Amino acid sequence: MIGSLYLVLVVAMLAADAAYTSPWHLWQSLQSREIRYAIRLSLLSCSLTAILSLWVAIPIGYVMARQDFRGKSVLDALLDIPIVLPPLVIGLSLLILFQTVPGRLLERVVPVTYAVPSVILAQFMVACAFAVRTMRATFEQISPRQEQVALTLGCRRSQAFWWVVLPQARRGVLTAVTLAWARSLGEFGPILVFSGATRLRTEVLPTTVFLELSVGNIEAAVAVSLLMVAAAVAVLLLIRAYGSEPTLTQGVRP
Repeated sequence: MIGSLYLVLVVAMLAADAAYTSPWHLWQSLQSREIRYAIRLSLLSCSLTAILSLWVAIPIGYVMARQDFRGKSVLDALLDIPIVLPPLVIGLSLLILFQTVPGRLLERVVPVTYAVPSVILAQFMVACAFAVRTMRATFEQISPRQEQVALTLGCRRSQAFWWVVLPQARRGVLTAVTLAWARSLGEFGPILVFSGATRLRTEVLPTTVFLELSVGNIEAAVAVSLLMVAAAVAVLLLIRAYGSEPTLTQGVRP
């Protein structure tokens, strides 16, 4: 009963959003220069964040799944910190980090705070943690037997990883990158603190919703929200269609 009420609430929320706006409001929102910029920056930053997250998540996930070493539990806890911390705390921590001496030295070379790189970094700090968890679960469910056979046949560990392990993890990789992309799209707190909400500079779709609400333009805020809902649904359908389960079971066959 409670589960049914929750599902009804989710559907009711989406229906209310759809009923509140209209295709005309959506079209008018898309004509806004600021909203078009936010869409472009969101697509660019989310894509870069997803690629960076996958680049980091694959080696870390593999090491955490295959290796036992001293301090592993501590590292495991550190990897979960971006997941359990409030998003505003992550943004504030990044802001303070770039007020230190090393951060200021880096700022002299590449402006980060309140610039586009800060958007990508804020998204990356949260999205990468989800990608790492996904890749670790993927590698843990792939049997190491075929990798060990490849090693006995003369392959180096790197060759065994690229030719044997990674092909089996391809759907887990897809799941990790789509989750990182979707998580980046919805990131708001760290971006608001670390990047600001400057129009035509660091504005992404979540901050667009915030800015439109702050000026009382609820129709535009709802229209942008529906765009984000559509993107999230597309990502979820992609994960469901090409999820990691077939790949994970492939590696554990006797």
